[in-house]
Amino acid sequence: MVADTWIQRSSERTRLVGDWLQRHQRAIRGLQWCVVAMYLVLVAVPALLPLPDRSAHLWSNITLAAQFVFWGIWWPFVLLSMIVVGRSWCGFFCPEGTLTEFASRHGWGFRLPRWITWGGWPFIAFAGTTVYGQMVSVYQYPKPVVLVLGGSTVAAIVIGLLYGRNKRVWCRFLCPVNGVFALLAKLSPLHFRVDEAAWNVSQRDGLHPTRVIDCAPLVPIRTMRGAGACHMCGKCSGFRDAVSLSARSPNHEIVNVAGQHANPWETVLILFGLLGLALGAFQWSASPWFVEIKQALAELLVDHGFVWPLEATAPWWMLTNYPAQNDVLTLLDGFVLVSYMLATAATMGLGLGAILAAATRAAGAWSWPRFHHFAQALVPLAGCGVFLGLSALSVTLLRSEGLALSWVGAARLALLSGATLWSVFLAWRIAGLSASGLRRVASTCCVTLAALFACSGWVLLFWGW
Repeated sequence: MVADTWIQRSSERTRLVGDWLQRHQRAIRGLQWCVVAMYLVLVAVPALLPLPDRSAHLWSNITLAAQFVFWGIWWPFVLLSMIVVGRSWCGFFCPEGTLTEFASRHGWGFRLPRWITWGGWPFIAFAGTTVYGQMVSVYQYPKPVVLVLGGSTVAAIVIGLLYGRNKRVWCRFLCPVNGVFALLAKLSPLHFRVDEAAWNVSQRDGLHPTRVIDCAPLVPIRTMRGAGACHMCGKCSGFRDAVSLSARSPNHEIVNVAGQHANPWETVLILFGLLGLALGAFQWSASPWFVEIKQALAELLVDHGFVWPLEATAPWWMLTNYPAQNDVLTLLDGFVLVSYMLATAATMGLGLGAILAAATRAAGAWSWPRFHHFAQALVPLAGCGVFLGLSALSVTLLRSEGLALSWVGAARLALLSGATLWSVFLAWRIAGLSASGLRRVASTCCVTLAALFACSGWVLLFWGW
């Protein structure tokens, strides 16, 4: 009885928050433009200044400060916010979302071509920006930030001008992190719940809403069952007395919704992208394997008289080239760098896929929907790995300022262990939908093996090397 009362009061509070968001859309738009202004300053100003020397500090150099804000605070905690409050970042703060919606409001409003709605763009965009970002050292230098983030922003504006009307076409289909955000938001304990029965009653009784909902990220509100595509802006709160901000179990969407709509591209993003390519991007600079491979190739090239790949460089916008900072990648470096990331993606993706296939078969007859559903169980571990990788830069910057941060190792271990256990629990729940007894145990053990395999790369990065 006490629990039911607490849940009822909690639901009432969250509903009121959703209604407050709906009534204060003008204030939200003002907040969005403030973030746009800050974003433009952080992207543009450091690129116009000379690179900091070794005597520069976070508190005295805007380039280092912008680097720390972007890659040490902004992006890691944006990822974390997806798990805590869904895609509220997209609805309230994202500068690209604000700019593309504004451009769409004043653009040509052409009809969407079929190529834009292709389901593979979230993975392709994520993979492309990840590889290119490492090639030009986007985490270390301001000019690549202009190319990667600024280029993405310009593309968002152009897509807004061309397609849709008051819509976020870029965000829904082409944003490089849209797929990542959609996956992590499935773990959020908050979402806008649609009461289908109340919606049907309002239509049957001929009740006409006093307002028209123009969903910017093109979410079909009536059939919305999850938080993956919703930007949590609150515009639809209270619509037809059927939409409300609600609390739920963080496991609910992965277990009960994700399996109903198998999405192979989400599986590719989880296995080959977040657990593979991202690991290679964060790992290569510390990997002794990278050095050994490069040295072996260099010796092979020299033995055959091909010295130029060891000496030739490329412009900074193609490959890292900053001689004053003693940071220059040769063509051989670039080749090994890209190969290392792709090899890591292939190894992790194929290995994890094979283990999940075993989990699928252990639960019963082969089923592609069940295979994709088991992949969803690894979302907590995938998100944790990317968070740890991004936050590693903030740890490096703070340690360079003299902070010991002796607790970081224990915190990383706790996060990685907690994410692994969460993934195993989700696998147990998912397996229970189609299997019981020894079959359920066997499937869960297979996914546990997959989780441990996924952890191995991060263990090497933080504790092995």
